[in-house]
Amino acid sequence: MNKPVTLILAFALLAAGGAQAGIPVYRFMVRATYPHDPQAFTQGLSFKDGFLYESTGLAGRSTLRKVDLVTGKVLQTKAIAAEFFGEGSALVGNEIVALTWTSHVGFVHDRKSFALKRRFDYQGEGWGLASDGRALYMSDGSNAIRVLDPHTFQEQRRISVSADGKPLTRLNELEIVDGQIFANIWGTDVIARIDPASGKVVGWIDLTGLLPPAERGTDSVDAVLNGIAYDSKRHRLFVTGKLWPKLFEIELVEVENR
Repeated sequence: MNKPVTLILAFALLAAGGAQAGIPVYRFMVRATYPHDPQAFTQGLSFKDGFLYESTGLAGRSTLRKVDLVTGKVLQTKAIAAEFFGEGSALVGNEIVALTWTSHVGFVHDRKSFALKRRFDYQGEGWGLASDGRALYMSDGSNAIRVLDPHTFQEQRRISVSADGKPLTRLNELEIVDGQIFANIWGTDVIARIDPASGKVVGWIDLTGLLPPAERGTDSVDAVLNGIAYDSKRHRLFVTGKLWPKLFEIELVEVENR
């Protein structure tokens, strides 16, 4: 999102909020580093059969992409109409479902050809999107995650996300990882691990230092952590950010259990 940023010492505040709840904190080990297009304003990221599927944002620059993991080369791309600000995306079978920010419309593309198959409407803003094969999970910048039917896109229910009993807002890009929802907290270097049944945060992932600000280019305000993809077959976790020149495969390491 290209939205006004409220600068927060995110991890300190979030960890303080989670302290009484016994929420574990995780750091990371980098297992591999891959090239990433520094012009990609990453909004959605998925992994399937050795390739990354990425949706990017910004008015007039929004795209849908198929990317080679190892080289970072964009193998296939589709420009989104300039009137739309691209947002999160998710793979559903042989389709890619993608959101827009404030246009209240989403698109369904064929995964192989990127051909537009249909569109659907929703209320409010579109931020992040993820799929577990049974449902779609959609964020809108609030503490709510909408659970959608993956075929009709009708809302089935909402998950109210909280940490230590307090609403956790600014939930952005989403990914399903071994039954949990991983959510980027927009504007921070923190990912929340969320129990989809209760909505409670069950872990904080602190990625401070993964890509120092000096390596995030000239637009460091917008070049925030955003983009989570998971290889469920090999249990590999990938993360990147908007306008980041690198994508990382990381292993999580619990450092504190409060």
